Amino acid sequence: MIPNPAPATQTVEPILSVNNIEVIYDHVILVLKGVSLTVPRGGITAILGANGAGKTTTLKAISNLLHAERGEVTKGSIVFDGEEVQALSSNLLVRRGCIQVMEGRHCFGHLSVEDNLMTGAFTRKDGAAAIKADLDLVYDYFPRLKVRRTSQAGYTSGGEQQMTAIGRALMSRPKMILLDEPSMGLAPQLVEEIFEIVKKLNDEQGVSFLLAEQNTNVALRYAKYGYILESGRVVLDGEAAALRENDDVKEFYLGVGGEGRKSFRDVKHYKRRKRWLS
Repeated sequence: MIPNPAPATQTVEPILSVNNIEVIYDHVILVLKGVSLTVPRGGITAILGANGAGKTTTLKAISNLLHAERGEVTKGSIVFDGEEVQALSSNLLVRRGCIQVMEGRHCFGHLSVEDNLMTGAFTRKDGAAAIKADLDLVYDYFPRLKVRRTSQAGYTSGGEQQMTAIGRALMSRPKMILLDEPSMGLAPQLVEEIFEIVKKLNDEQGVSFLLAEQNTNVALRYAKYGYILESGRVVLDGEAAALRENDDVKEFYLGVGGEGRKSFRDVKHYKRRKRWLS
């Protein structure tokens, strides 16, 4: 389906580089303030943070979906697969191999599961046989979708709709998938199932992933590197294993600190900012 790229290492050129970008909505509202991050080719990277931290805006800046919401990248650059892409339309970016799976799944509810999957192949020019082979591969990764392939997507479960959305993205033969809040609204067992499939796609098909997640605990178990956003800025980044052991991450995002479990409400905001910036 997708040619396996070289394994991700520190010396491999990243498939994505976001360089000091700023995003403004409605010409006045500054949402992202100098965000920089990289995604290694063939890696899984997580953007973490609370609701409103800027995770979704970062993904939309990369996928060029900001204009639909009167937003724009006003500073910095975005380099995908060796080329600057911030000026490209979203459909051209999909053709180049970068596609976003939106928060909330956004399936076509009136279409069948299989028709939803086939819409992901709309930009392809390699013929019906290749598309059919990839559809069969999607069903291999998501056997539940094969069972429900004739069902209207709007009447399937939340987990099945998330699988459909990811499968639809795979049908475009992506090099990288931007995955926005894949755990939202799903039971813990389904969250684990979705992330296991993401890991298999990464390991077996070489698809790079950039995940935006509020569920820091599960994201850091599957990602290799993470960036934590607060108020539109990257306040901490590092290897996932190191972030899991970081005292601040434990306290503010995993709910466990030096004195046991903590609530955000128990900690003054100024104290949090001081600890991040110290």
